[in-house]
Amino acid sequence: MATAKTMRAVIARGYGGPEALETVEVPIPTPGPAQVLVRVEAATVNPVDLATRAGALAEAGLMAPRETTGIGWDVAGVVERIGPAVTAFAVGQRVIGLRDLLDASLGAYADYIALDATAVAPAPADVAPSAAATLPLNALTAAQSLDLLDLDPGGTVLVTGAAGAVGGFAVELAVRRGLHVAAHADPADGPFLERLGAEWIVDRHTADLAADIRRLVPGGVDAAMDTAGLGVRALAAVRNRGAFATVTGGTPPIPLRGIRIHQEWISADGIALAGLAADDLTLRVAGTLPLEQAAEAHRRLAKGGLRGRLVLTP
Repeated sequence: MATAKTMRAVIARGYGGPEALETVEVPIPTPGPAQVLVRVEAATVNPVDLATRAGALAEAGLMAPRETTGIGWDVAGVVERIGPAVTAFAVGQRVIGLRDLLDASLGAYADYIALDATAVAPAPADVAPSAAATLPLNALTAAQSLDLLDLDPGGTVLVTGAAGAVGGFAVELAVRRGLHVAAHADPADGPFLERLGAEWIVDRHTADLAADIRRLVPGGVDAAMDTAGLGVRALAAVRNRGAFATVTGGTPPIPLRGIRIHQEWISADGIALAGLAADDLTLRVAGTLPLEQAAEAHRRLAKGGLRGRLVLTP
């Protein structure tokens, strides 16, 4: 049971399945001079959390192996304390933020989290914390990937995994940038994606994605954002000297036909996050669970089929 000076946090002890997650009592973090301490109201469960817990990120060399690892990137909550150098936020203010440091003892699955002020933004107005918490990691990933593609208004872009959390934001943000979007998804998700502004729905079960795209867009799309990890299958749908961005790990495709290849590695950006929070984006919560049921949340996410994100509510 947490006391006035301690809090609950979920960590991974070693690596393994959901059973590696453990709820522990630890001291409440003290914010540094340029940090804010956030009382967590909601923390999103993302695929990267499962990869962290399983040890995949350590095995890939993205973080040093640890005996205990903090879990969780996204947070929505209330500013509890501020460091002396912080002027942009005030105690009691509702905020959202992103913890992008993999090699850390504590993550967002906790009662409190200390974040750099540059990783925090005002929470979207009139939005429940559980929904607001789904914004930082996934929307920033989509926005930063679109920045890498660097398309002019009127361009065409394929978004794979368009019904997923990153994919849905990518479709919506691309449309708002004046792009024509081909959404690769299950046909059952077509009506939702069309509401987001997708111009074409391409069945994710297709045997030849490139052929289907080229029938819609002769010569191929100007760019592809690959959130589903299709690799060369999505690359083949891009025109010569186009652009390709992947948000998944592993080795990206070879830059065939002069196509620019980008691999998005997310970085916290409070200014960009504030803009996204003010954009009235479509937020999707697949369900909420209490903090101590983090392992169950990981099991549900691993099963797949969710639309939106599961959220832990300390």
